[in-house]
Amino acid sequence: MSTTQSPLTVHQFAMRFSSTPRGARLARRLCGHRLDAWGIPYGTDTHDVITLVAAELCANAVRHGHVAGRDFHVLLTATPATGTVRIEVTDTRGERLPHLPTTQRDDRDGGRGLLLVEALADRWGWTPRADGGPGKTVWAQCTAPHLA
Repeated sequence: MSTTQSPLTVHQFAMRFSSTPRGARLARRLCGHRLDAWGIPYGTDTHDVITLVAAELCANAVRHGHVAGRDFHVLLTATPATGTVRIEVTDTRGERLPHLPTTQRDDRDGGRGLLLVEALADRWGWTPRADGGPGKTVWAQCTAPHLA
């Protein structure tokens, strides 16, 4: 007997991570692992793009959304019917909203993460935290044409 997945199957991965650089690295690695398990193999352009977008959103949650003692949450959703992957990263700092830099100095470290997200994702944005708690969710959506 062979097992086949319905084209309507939606894959989801959700987890909380410590709001630290180590937590952001772990989130990136686990997102990459899930993508591979869902049929977006390591080393493909699609995998690399989605993993980079997830890494940037997680790094921003740690750098700009950190509140002492509070974690950030990642929700990764792959929808084969639409050929898309959505990355949502929720932090607990609602007063610092994401925006693209209006000017860029070449000598400054950082500040380019959302520019990468803007360039690589098909769409991105933010919403207030869905459960009504403090914070926000920053999301990005990427095309994954061979998603199974």
